[in-house]
Amino acid sequence: MAESDWDTVTVLRKKGPTAAQAKSKQAILAAQRRGEDVETSKKWAAGQNKQHSITKNTAKLDRETEELHHDRVTLEVGKVIQRGRQSKGLTQKDLATKINEKPQVIADYESGRAIPNNQVLGKIERAIDAKTSHACVKALQ
Repeated sequence: MAESDWDTVTVLRKKGPTAAQAKSKQAILAAQRRGEDVETSKKWAAGQNKQHSITKNTAKLDRETEELHHDRVTLEVGKVIQRGRQSKGLTQKDLATKINEKPQVIADYESGRAIPNNQVLGKIERAIDAKTSHACVKALQ
């Protein structure tokens, strides 16, 4: 027993917490209990993809501005499409299948909610053998 050296001290320590562990709620509470200074701050929109968000007021202004308004297909064009489709004995779904579009596209064109697309109008014209472009031109004048 005389051989042991009482002046040598061995200290075993754990590694410090990682960055993620240091930010955890448990680590913050433990540091506060030990009396250490803890500074916490919440970043605005941290961890969210809100850097390009549009506020409600901006969206409302965009809807109300007439300059940013897209032209829609007129009801006259919708009636031409509807008459041509019915003369061929096709439903909206049949016509949509024939031109490789969704049935909702045909419904939008017939009701006047669609934004005119020349490719879709061309497909519809070929499918129902009717000219919708004359009605579009008259409506835009």
